Amino acid sequence: MNAGKKSPHSSSCTSKEPSSHTESGGAYIKESNICYGYAKLQGKRAVMEDCHEAKSWVIPEQNNQRVVFFGVFDGHGGRKAADYVQKHLVNNLKDHPKLLTDTKSAIREVYLQTDEAYINMEDNGQSRDAGSTASTAVLVGKRLVVANVGDSRVVLCRKGKAHPLSTDHKPSKLEEQKRIKDAGGVIMWAGTWRVGGVLAVTRAFGDKMLKPYVSAEPEIVDEIVYPSDEFLVLASDGLWDVVSNDEAVVMVQKFPKDKPEEAAKSLTDEAYKRGSADNITCIVVRFLHDPKS
Repeated sequence: MNAGKKSPHSSSCTSKEPSSHTESGGAYIKESNICYGYAKLQGKRAVMEDCHEAKSWVIPEQNNQRVVFFGVFDGHGGRKAADYVQKHLVNNLKDHPKLLTDTKSAIREVYLQTDEAYINMEDNGQSRDAGSTASTAVLVGKRLVVANVGDSRVVLCRKGKAHPLSTDHKPSKLEEQKRIKDAGGVIMWAGTWRVGGVLAVTRAFGDKMLKPYVSAEPEIVDEIVYPSDEFLVLASDGLWDVVSNDEAVVMVQKFPKDKPEEAAKSLTDEAYKRGSADNITCIVVRFLHDPKS
């Protein structure tokens, strides 16, 4: 990765014939002392429904504080929901007046706001059971705030070990079963446990027919980035279905710190080789700590 020449803004959501070709890229964000790389692979699916986002900006009113946003969005029932969330979630977050003063509340409100806007569109060009997961990471200085809806995942490498920062929202999870049943919904077996016998995740954007049982209420984790924290991996379930958290961390550790794009490509290629039947999207974010810190 020629980090000095690539834009710190990267987003993508494409659709074409089944393909084993890997799309990749990345950038170095000097002000935040990080570099990132992404890779995405359509794989065996007829349509690419995954999207990703990587964006950095400053807030002039807050002493030019820099904010960095990463996100992975895995669509179902088509790509329109993932495409919408990828485009609008980060922009809604940028516009939130309390992004720095009450970050967790701002992220929660923006998730729900974006979901409501999507499902209330008069003509969104999708069936009413279209939706998307979202796994996002927001970096403000040494603060890291991760939010998750669905079964994409965020894993931190801390002290050389995998440290998951999100929980998959699956119908097999007891807490999710209770929440859905308390709301009047049902979970049925249809090859796997599904909400209403249809959806294999319990939280998502969209899925208008399954509201309010399928919620866009995010689970949020607020962390400090310590010198022992090496990198983040954000990925869709096309990776996590066949690569464990621990395996992903070990694979990324084999690459130099300034090669996150190569690490991300290695992860997606390995998932494809292992027989992942889904789209595969991965972002690797490397923390380039000051040696004096």
